Amino acid sequence: MSSLLSLLPFRVSQGLTAAYFTVTSWSFRQRSTLVQTTEMASLTVKKIPALKDNFMYLVVCNETKNAAIVDPVEPDRVLQVAKESGVTLNKVLTTHHHWDHAGGNADLFKRYQNDPSLGQLSIYGGNDDRIDNLTHPVGQDDSLEIGKLKVRCISTPCHTSSHICYYIETPEDKVVFTGDTLFLAGCGRFFEGTPQQMYDALITKLSALPDDTKVYCGHEYALNNLKFANTVEPNNPDIAQLLKVAKEADLEGRRAMVPSTIGQEKKTNVFMRVHEPSVQKFVGKSTPLDTMQALRAAKDVF
Repeated sequence: MSSLLSLLPFRVSQGLTAAYFTVTSWSFRQRSTLVQTTEMASLTVKKIPALKDNFMYLVVCNETKNAAIVDPVEPDRVLQVAKESGVTLNKVLTTHHHWDHAGGNADLFKRYQNDPSLGQLSIYGGNDDRIDNLTHPVGQDDSLEIGKLKVRCISTPCHTSSHICYYIETPEDKVVFTGDTLFLAGCGRFFEGTPQQMYDALITKLSALPDDTKVYCGHEYALNNLKFANTVEPNNPDIAQLLKVAKEADLEGRRAMVPSTIGQEKKTNVFMRVHEPSVQKFVGKSTPLDTMQALRAAKDVF
């Protein structure tokens, strides 16, 4: 399906994608409305399920109560949670242009224009004209603020050419919002990039973050990813233990598993373990880069 969509004009493919996600997510709406809150010393993250298996994240500066929303594909739900939380929402952090992440930008921006009481909405994202209402294009190491929280942008092209991850570090807390670059025990498909780019994203950039950094990804794919990881490394006890947790978790209700941590991913995510002989042996390759390419190909048909 993705290869066929890539041949169509962008607006046509976006419309078809929107219709697909709307239909496939219909039966999930009654099961995926629970907002899970993680309160930290300096910030609060509210994990908001959307569509079939997406996550939106409301990021709140505890001191100022200013907030940003990551990938607000369902604007009604975003505004409801922001209102219930008593925060001032004035920023959108877009990870990439795909409709299930950026598809709510235009509607949300229009609502702010039509209601002055909401204030001004700034929309951040990679420099890409496929992201609607982009007001602040960002790239590697650009920064922005949510209240008193400083956000560093990490450019991770591959899944899309302009994909951005957003990293927040305070003396007490560390979090990163990885969109469709890094999932719990997995990574995104290489739609617009190369194995080298995903290697740079996962191994050079994201692996360099502190191990205790909480990882908030764009989708709930944990069980399938861990089943694949267990096939690749059947003797990895960390993968086996996490797979057991995933099998027992309420993943359809999306009450568990996310966030992960960078340290956990280094132990259980085979795409971050391409230097390991066991992972290389599974795909019959001898270099990390060749392993990255072959591993993604294997996962695509898993």
